[in-house]
Amino acid sequence: MADGWQDSRVSDRELDAAGIRDPYLRESYERCRELNAAHGKTYYLATLLLPPEKRPYVHALYGFARYADEIVDDLQSTLSDAEKEHLLRSWGDAFLADVERGWSDDPICMAVVDTVGRWGIPREHFEAFLHSMAMDLTVREYRTYADLYEYVYGSAAVIGLQMVPILEPTSPEAYDRATDLGVAFQLANFIRDVGEDLDRGRVYLPLDELATFGVTRSALEQRVVTPAIQAALEFQVHRVRDLAERSRPGVEMLTPTSRDCIDAARVLYCGIVDEVERNDYDVFTKRAKVPMMKRLAVAGPAWRRARRARRLHPATNMDPTD
Repeated sequence: MADGWQDSRVSDRELDAAGIRDPYLRESYERCRELNAAHGKTYYLATLLLPPEKRPYVHALYGFARYADEIVDDLQSTLSDAEKEHLLRSWGDAFLADVERGWSDDPICMAVVDTVGRWGIPREHFEAFLHSMAMDLTVREYRTYADLYEYVYGSAAVIGLQMVPILEPTSPEAYDRATDLGVAFQLANFIRDVGEDLDRGRVYLPLDELATFGVTRSALEQRVVTPAIQAALEFQVHRVRDLAERSRPGVEMLTPTSRDCIDAARVLYCGIVDEVERNDYDVFTKRAKVPMMKRLAVAGPAWRRARRARRLHPATNMDPTD
């Protein structure tokens, strides 16, 4: 792709296109972009399908989520869970206060606060996200899917809800479909990362659903793929696919220049469960990863469609607050 993955000149063009002029603000947006490029490669690839003037805002939202996640889940950290909780709460409270005043001095939050103000993203989405991040420091397992959904709503569904204003919905239903897709993404992660989550002392698969297949937490901790574990994971894979399919109509509820980004993300991210299936549900010794050939097969045609959509629907005024 012509844009490249970590080209600061590309970032300058995107920031110019978005009308972001302040040098400190530009630096904050660039830091968020670097976090996205380094840690969210599939997600970053999808953002390249958006018009350049929208990409900085998506990078900012990713930067916020990634920074909070690093506070909670950095395995190299020497902080106790209580210390992490205090740090997360302090940082999160400062961010929410900055949202209220419309400005931040934090090198990451500066861009996020600007994005929130430009697009009118509700504060409660960030409150829900911070609540779920705090849950990771105290909750180690979930008895039911309803219990898990409280966490998933804040950790994933609200990411989709934050994104929708930037993607310019044509129907209010787009928000419901974005919720479905955000949940599908997170559940796909949970399936792929069973082994890694056990390393952190967590199980994100509902215990009552595991029990239906005769699987207990202690069985997962043995890290041996049994027929029962395969059946339990297959059940979770079907849920991801159902949610991904339910989200599909939402793509057409976005402005044409946003559609290919979200559809490519849907195919690639939910494709993680296809790779889990291909690995015979071995989530303990193998990390499911969408092959580069499939990424290119999805991204190439999507890129051409996205370019065509931008020609047919050129940007007008990109500052929604004007």
